[in-house]
Amino acid sequence: MRRALPDLRTVFLAVFAWAGALAGGGHGWLPPFALGVIVAIAGAVLWRRQGGGAGLAVVAGLVVYAAVVTAAGVRFERTTHNPLTDWAAQRASATLIGTVEDDPREIRGGFGNQVLLRLAVRRADADGRVVSLREPVLVFAGTSWLHVALGSTVRVSGHLAVATDGGVAALLSTRESPDIRAGPDPWWRASGRLRAALRESVAGLPADRRALVPALVDGDDTGLDPALADDFRSTGLTHLLAVSGTNLTLVVGFAFVVARWLHVRGRWLYLVGAAGIAGFVLLARAEPSVLRAAAMGSVALLGMGANGADRGTRALGVATIILLLVDPVLASAVGFGLSVLATAGILLLAPTWRDAMARWLPRWLAEAVAVPAAAQLACTPVIAAIAGQVSLVAVAANLLAAPVVGPATVLGLVGGLVTLVWAPAGRLVGTGAGWCVAWIIEVAHRGAGLPTSAVSWGTGPIALGLLTLGCVLVAVLAPGLLARRSTGLACSALMVVVVLVRVPTPGWPPEGWLMVACDVGQGDGLVLSTGIAHTAVVVDAGPDPRPMKACLDRLGVRHVPLVVLTHFHADHVDGLSGVLAGRQVDRLWVTRLQDPPEGVSLVRYAAAAAGVPIGMAPYAQTRRVGDLTLEPVWPWPDSPTVGPGDGSTANNASVVLLARIQGVSFFMGGDIEPEGQERLASALPGLRVDVLKVPHHGSRYQDLPFLQSLGARLAVISVGADNDYGHPAPETVDGLAATGERVLRTDRDGSVAVVVHDGRLGAVVLH
Repeated sequence: MRRALPDLRTVFLAVFAWAGALAGGGHGWLPPFALGVIVAIAGAVLWRRQGGGAGLAVVAGLVVYAAVVTAAGVRFERTTHNPLTDWAAQRASATLIGTVEDDPREIRGGFGNQVLLRLAVRRADADGRVVSLREPVLVFAGTSWLHVALGSTVRVSGHLAVATDGGVAALLSTRESPDIRAGPDPWWRASGRLRAALRESVAGLPADRRALVPALVDGDDTGLDPALADDFRSTGLTHLLAVSGTNLTLVVGFAFVVARWLHVRGRWLYLVGAAGIAGFVLLARAEPSVLRAAAMGSVALLGMGANGADRGTRALGVATIILLLVDPVLASAVGFGLSVLATAGILLLAPTWRDAMARWLPRWLAEAVAVPAAAQLACTPVIAAIAGQVSLVAVAANLLAAPVVGPATVLGLVGGLVTLVWAPAGRLVGTGAGWCVAWIIEVAHRGAGLPTSAVSWGTGPIALGLLTLGCVLVAVLAPGLLARRSTGLACSALMVVVVLVRVPTPGWPPEGWLMVACDVGQGDGLVLSTGIAHTAVVVDAGPDPRPMKACLDRLGVRHVPLVVLTHFHADHVDGLSGVLAGRQVDRLWVTRLQDPPEGVSLVRYAAAAAGVPIGMAPYAQTRRVGDLTLEPVWPWPDSPTVGPGDGSTANNASVVLLARIQGVSFFMGGDIEPEGQERLASALPGLRVDVLKVPHHGSRYQDLPFLQSLGARLAVISVGADNDYGHPAPETVDGLAATGERVLRTDRDGSVAVVVHDGRLGAVVLH
């Protein structure tokens, strides 16, 4: 019997709301409005089929669109044009008074430790002007701020800088100690004590378990190893590391069990549910991501009852519209999109798939498979758009981890509660939670280590369009395939074979490779051979851990004696955990200029978590690793360590390396621009190399005569396809080719390996 189509009318209205939020939030009105028109047509048809008039569907959609686009426009205008953003553009000094909105986080590294916290500013004073407002600011402070409690009112002075994250109005750097004007409210103090008790209950566990239990209960992932986080991403378990609707359903579900055990019945259970949701928000902190998770978790709870599909989908649409009205910025937040899609997949697809498999599987097992599979399928196009890959083990990993997620979460929460009363008993319960998360960690490690745990996927519109179409086809065809034992088992067997057998790449890596420019997208990720088996030096790590990890895995690199990060821009450092994951890394070199701060913080945190020491690249000192010699020739020892915060200054502080192996010389210039290139030309007259890694992704900002004077026979440009910067510039490519250089670029050629065969320099590409 075919399952009736759930009531999707509010879901279609939510799509109008999403389009309005994007249009009013500075993303341009035409694409979202065009999306709204398309949905209006489909919505009109559906509305008519489900008992309404087509005209009413269009009118209702336009009303919702207008309401949200107005709210988003007001919010966008307020956050982009206020005194804080104006002062930040001038890098002004300011004194702020506000409320601490999250727990301070310590960032460790070779430059000293820093503390990051978010401040809701109520009053600001700069340039003799005092204003009252309510805007969030990210504060970079000293370690004396580490113990400032969430909810405290503080006064702080420092220097403002422009924020790259649209979620805050500005950045503030301060060297002052905290000036606490008022403590947190009682409920925040109670929440803080419970979180501290939760950490105390697992304090005696190994580091990974000690970090993962609080992450499961309240989203606090402080101290989590970046390599483990990368394994969770590869296996589709990342949702366990952040506050999600799953956390809420487990916590509130546990509260329901206790309430029924105490003979609470009827409408009093609604009160228990509301109290559980409020308690969860306080425990996990009332941040936008937590409120989003609470809303989606509440929708999931509604979907569990009688007539759950209809009630759940109606609640999903209403919750989405309300959240976008309150906070239109959520429309462009990846986490929000994934939460909505996962919830929609569970409500719309999972019941049909469960019923199909229940014909030949136990119902509990069919449901255990259907729920993660439906959620993963719904999220796949978005995950591919941001990660450039599709996980093939996510469903299996979630299925294997699912039996212990609930016990780990509940035991972790109970352990914290018991610790408040009697610490030894709390630690005993926390140990039980640790045993549960040990299994989750093992699943993540083993799954990420499979030959084809994930496959790379393009992020362009055609690639994502094809993937979306494929997901729709799977959603349509799956019930028929899964309803038969033969086809269901055949699909499962095919997936197992694909995951366990790595697709061979003939000729890769090429024998005797000297350098590989990994195709990491819009960024740099270079690997230099040392002549020692499974050992290489890495220069920059790209913008994403996954392609960098995949490149090193294909090359068979297990030991990295040295990682050189030329500068701290995201397209060179954000993939660092992909280098650290599953490899022995001995040392990290960085540039002297500590800018931008978010990149510095990321590197400090990742290196500290992996136990890798950080040092400045030693100017004019030669380092030998096996057959490879490296010499940093820039920046000079008297270069500044603090800059004005503009991109060109950070680019010009890039570590520039001269490398040599087996008689082949390399010039590797990071993103150094004309100013720096001109000074290098003066300092290194007559320099000649065989291979040029073209600086700054082949941009037009080059001292072209200097690059041409190097006499390279091969030029390699590391650049992402369809990037928004116009890289590489035609004049740069043509100027280098004019000297007889062979110019290769990762956006068209894929990963590029420099080789020497029969005494001749050449290159092999992996498309």
